[in-house]
Amino acid sequence: MSFAAADAKAIFHAMTSHAKSLGIFDRVNSHEPENTPGKGMSCSITLGGIAADPTASGLAMVSGTITFQVRIWSSLMQKPLDAVDPDVLGAVSVLLNAYSGAFTLGGTVRDIDLLALKAQPGYLNHEGKEFRVIEITVPIVVNDLWGMSP
Repeated sequence: MSFAAADAKAIFHAMTSHAKSLGIFDRVNSHEPENTPGKGMSCSITLGGIAADPTASGLAMVSGTITFQVRIWSSLMQKPLDAVDPDVLGAVSVLLNAYSGAFTLGGTVRDIDLLALKAQPGYLNHEGKEFRVIEITVPIVVNDLWGMSP
């Protein structure tokens, strides 16, 4: 059986539930925030690229990678400013370590490709407010994304 809409919802639910369960974020969304996140630490999870993986596919089914973009937000209006980067780095560390422990997201995927995880820090202006952000690329390997017709 190939990947379907219910599988997509299950992966998004697993990703957001996983981030919420850590207790380090004030908000976790599976979309870009419409309103500016508050002063605490926020997390938004959105869909990234999707690619077939010829090394993991068989004759009848194509397996591949679904990439998620996980953005951790922290307001630059917090004091002391010296705490912003260490707090963001701490949240990233907790989240990446938790991905290692939740390797299959509760059995919804084959695995999280831990060796391809990437985290890139930056700054973002959202509705006139400045944020320190870290964009985490989370590649998730999924068996049997699509069927192959003979």
